[in-house]
Amino acid sequence: MKQNIYDHPDFFKGYKQLRQSPLNYNNFVEQPALRRMLPDLKGKHVLDLGCGMGEFARFCIEQGAAEVTGIDLSENMIAEARRHPSERITYVQGSIEDTPLGQYDLVVSSLALHYVKDYEGVVQKVAKALRPGGTFLFSVEHPIVTASKQGDWVKDEKGNKLYYPIDHYHEEGQRIISWYVDGVIIYHRTLTTLLNGLMRAGFTLQEIEEPIPTEEGIRLMPRVANELRKPSFLIIKAEVGR
Repeated sequence: MKQNIYDHPDFFKGYKQLRQSPLNYNNFVEQPALRRMLPDLKGKHVLDLGCGMGEFARFCIEQGAAEVTGIDLSENMIAEARRHPSERITYVQGSIEDTPLGQYDLVVSSLALHYVKDYEGVVQKVAKALRPGGTFLFSVEHPIVTASKQGDWVKDEKGNKLYYPIDHYHEEGQRIISWYVDGVIIYHRTLTTLLNGLMRAGFTLQEIEEPIPTEEGIRLMPRVANELRKPSFLIIKAEVGR
């Protein structure tokens, strides 16, 4: 059974509060880089895998996308997304792995694929759903972060961050972490697995980014400067064969 952690009431409450605050890592690290890497959206048909509360889908429409389909497993997320309806956005509740896909010019996934057990199966599914020359752009938690079973900075006796531990890197598979609640399941994959999975599915790599915080982010949220010491996110852009 696929874990639907975003419908856990305590998890969803914490996550919603996080995303509604303007001071978060998504706004200052991941999203600026992801949006910079987007192709021209005018007239494009876009699929948002793990669409959450619909912020990115709405952004795509604002940038001129013709149509956006958002898929998310969480009933809570889809309900929040539908609070901001658009005739050009369709939201579907279902898993990334099992929901049937149409044909798209662009497939985007923001911080969702590290929850997916069958990464290569999803990548192959996306390749078939993209029109020739279409783009797949996705972010995941960085393998440096997902590798560690300790999962936090090593600190001195005063609580100062000394270094971030990298261990068990080549031991791929399930990790169980605490984030708002205990027992959250994610999947660790090496950079080799992430990139080779794309190439085996017929993708050509276009750009890879390990985003750093914006200057505004460091000014408004000083702790985000820790991203200059270790990356939290990895963003990959690839094109399917023409």
